[in-house]
Amino acid sequence: MGATIVPAGIRRHRAGAAGPVLSRVPQVTAVFWIVKILTTGMGETTSDYLARVLGPVPAVGSAALLLAAALFAQARTRRYVPVVYWAAVAMVSVFGTMAADVAHVALGVPYAGSAVAFAAALALVFAVWRRTEGTLAVETVAGGRREVFYWCAVMATFALGTAVGDLTAATLGWGYLPSGLLFAALIALPALAHRLSGLSPVLTFWWAYVLTRPLGACFADWAGVSRERGGLDLGTGPVSLVLAVVIVAAVACLGRAERHRSRVPA
Repeated sequence: MGATIVPAGIRRHRAGAAGPVLSRVPQVTAVFWIVKILTTGMGETTSDYLARVLGPVPAVGSAALLLAAALFAQARTRRYVPVVYWAAVAMVSVFGTMAADVAHVALGVPYAGSAVAFAAALALVFAVWRRTEGTLAVETVAGGRREVFYWCAVMATFALGTAVGDLTAATLGWGYLPSGLLFAALIALPALAHRLSGLSPVLTFWWAYVLTRPLGACFADWAGVSRERGGLDLGTGPVSLVLAVVIVAAVACLGRAERHRSRVPA
């Protein structure tokens, strides 16, 4: 009997029934990490820009509506669609930044306190997800409860990363560029730990995923904020626009590659 041909966009896993399923998240490649970091930077500067132009309350309300629309569009897809998925990630980035900033500015919660709270929220999501589904592996996310857990975890990582980045850059006074360089070094540790000690790829993935947030945000802030604050004073609006254009171009390339893979048998 001939071997079964499975299209590239389909992955096999045990999710209550054997057989191929359509993945709803991208494969973890170098391009994935690059686009992820770009979205974190864009979310940081866009959040700051909208809060200044619209005001905090209208900005948060608008971001919440756009986030809901993006997640609804993602829920309606049958498989991973780059433009839909990354639009949702971008809006999570904007709203997650606002969540951490509102907790600090409006409620007076110090970044250290919000970092601990968001870390506890992420740990709770992981615990319930692991207990309910048996795995935190992203390649098994194909809709249903697993995707709900996935997006809850993504939201928590963005808020946590925002708090941690602002903690080092502002509260501790290290500055945006030194903080960005610190997180650039720290994000290499999960890969080294996996390669040298065989640490779980699931653990190292989420470890690196959390660090992408302060990494991208610190460099974006460094480019956008004034020289008095240690930045390049390019402005949060222009930095957001440039990052958005780069992200759109990258996602368009990913979309073409995904369409090509779907037409070629694995």
